[in-house]
Amino acid sequence: MFRFSLCLLIFGSSVISSGQAVESSTKKAPWEIAALKPSWSEVEATRTRRVDYDSSLSVTDNGQRLVDALAALVPGDRLEIASGTYSLTRKCSLNLRGTAAKPIWIVGDNANGAVVITRPDERQNVLNFGESSRSEYVALRNLEITGGSTLIRFYDCQHIWLDRCHLHHSAAEGITTNRRDTSHFFITGNHFHDFKEENATGEAMYLGGNHGKAVMSYSVIAGNHVHDCGGRQGDGIELKQGSHHNWIYKNHVHDTNYPCIIVYGTGGNGLNRIEGNLCYRSGDNTMQVQGEAVVCRNVLLAAEGAAFASTDHQGKTSRLSVVHNTIVSSRRGVNLSSWNAREGMILANNAIYTDQGEAIRFPAGAERVVVAGNVVTGKVSGVSSGFVSGVGLEDFVNVRWDGSQRDARIAKKSSLQRRGVSEYAIAKDFIDNQYHDPPSSGALAAVE
Repeated sequence: MFRFSLCLLIFGSSVISSGQAVESSTKKAPWEIAALKPSWSEVEATRTRRVDYDSSLSVTDNGQRLVDALAALVPGDRLEIASGTYSLTRKCSLNLRGTAAKPIWIVGDNANGAVVITRPDERQNVLNFGESSRSEYVALRNLEITGGSTLIRFYDCQHIWLDRCHLHHSAAEGITTNRRDTSHFFITGNHFHDFKEENATGEAMYLGGNHGKAVMSYSVIAGNHVHDCGGRQGDGIELKQGSHHNWIYKNHVHDTNYPCIIVYGTGGNGLNRIEGNLCYRSGDNTMQVQGEAVVCRNVLLAAEGAAFASTDHQGKTSRLSVVHNTIVSSRRGVNLSSWNAREGMILANNAIYTDQGEAIRFPAGAERVVVAGNVVTGKVSGVSSGFVSGVGLEDFVNVRWDGSQRDARIAKKSSLQRRGVSEYAIAKDFIDNQYHDPPSSGALAAVE
């Protein structure tokens, strides 16, 4: 499975491994079956084709040669692309349809340097998939994609694997799935950064559409490094209203204008799970989740707004469990503005530390909300029980309010130790250590 090594907490680097495959046609949620890569991930190609870079030609001519090779792919093909820069000047719209038995592989051969696919202007996206007819069972691996408007726009697509690619510096977004319904995506181990154009929304990942007009389901967004998102908005990972049964797992997201991770509700279509992510330095809320989700073992630091926020937005807040997270912000810890008298609301076993503001804020009240096992520093409003006071940042090995130090392991004499409530405990912490019984509060278990 994907794991974050301890160096992620201290230095911000991530470690990613291949994960466990799953039968992707299942209707089980991906976290129920540890689905971190598709079931067809080990299927061998029936034919391997290759595009070698021709240094006697221009980057544009090499780009056209690449487009021609992409358009000719059929089920079972593997296209290996040699190192070089391939500039696409015409619209590249691909409607590739593999099968589970014969997927289509588009793979960069980086032996002699990066495989760079780019566009010199922002009149078109670099790549489009499924615009005219469905694209499915397609893998894109080891590619560097930059330039253009949006880097990759996915239309009618399912069973897509975007793995270990470098996506950066476009005029609009990184990737989008906001035009048609999409499902069974695996977005794993990629590096997204620098979406900062002033006239663009600037998300690294824009998944689903507003008001449920396009829905993403049964998909995995895991092990990605996302940073430096700006423009008019600049979310890191945004999952829109109505999208459901998605697993946002162990991503490293920082330095965003809007929330590092923002997830809307599912519209009654089950739950999403936001788990094990490291997020810090947002110009807004570090993480924002409307509802219908489990939010667990995340480390959330350094917000200009709240480190965690939840409010009605394109739907009503309901069925939201926020358990075993470490939430540290000099301004505000958690702001839960629409939780009063809502169904299935749980705030339990979290470490919520603030320096200047409120740790917990329920501006409309907390009727019927379960509040239990939290350790806080700072003021609390709207609720009078379910928390105890911590000492301060010395409860952690090395954490700073500004997110410059992020080793959120529990210190030896931390006031977080064994302060959680067993009823709301989860099995493993941020770095996959077991919690004791009773558990420590926060995203990391005490190591004894």
